[in-house]
Amino acid sequence: MTETSVVGGSGSDQVSASAGRVMEEERRMKMKVMVAIDESEGSFYALQWALDQLFVHMTASQESSIESVGMVYLVHVQTTFNEFGYQAGPYGTDLESVIYTNSTAMDSIRNAQKERSSAILSRAMQMCKDKQVKAETMILNGDPREMICKAAEQVHVNLLVVGSRGLGMLPRVLIGSVSDYCAHHAKTPVLIVKPPMDDNKDGKEH
Repeated sequence: MTETSVVGGSGSDQVSASAGRVMEEERRMKMKVMVAIDESEGSFYALQWALDQLFVHMTASQESSIESVGMVYLVHVQTTFNEFGYQAGPYGTDLESVIYTNSTAMDSIRNAQKERSSAILSRAMQMCKDKQVKAETMILNGDPREMICKAAEQVHVNLLVVGSRGLGMLPRVLIGSVSDYCAHHAKTPVLIVKPPMDDNKDGKEH
């Protein structure tokens, strides 16, 4: 939302403008924003944008409760693995075949997944700390598109922020776009943050 400053004018106009700025500041102070985080730089760019633009006036050092201070919820969704894996052709085409994964391999996969998720969220949390913004992390399992929308609804956030990863047209059609899905199915306002053109020279979108 664009903030308008009023210079000059009648006293009542200036009082109204001042009251409007106070109300806007109070709204921002109570804002709950969820940012979807994965390994892509696009998601970290979206987080940085949210911290810079939505929480510029908020600091974690303020003496107040969580209910009255803005909060960022960092949600990361892990793919659920079963003992049966799928060896697929390009982008999940008909070339896929079922393969069996033993318990040792599954443990290794899960451990690697946990380490990667921890590293991703640690980086995101540090970004929030650098901006002195309070944040909480959520690790979910399942389809990222569905789980992100459900999480946003359950937490009752004011805004869901997702990044753009730069997938080409073919994988976008075949596996779907998380940002597009959230835009059409989330029950909360959704903001899709695209990286600068220099970082997305091919003009591809997620």
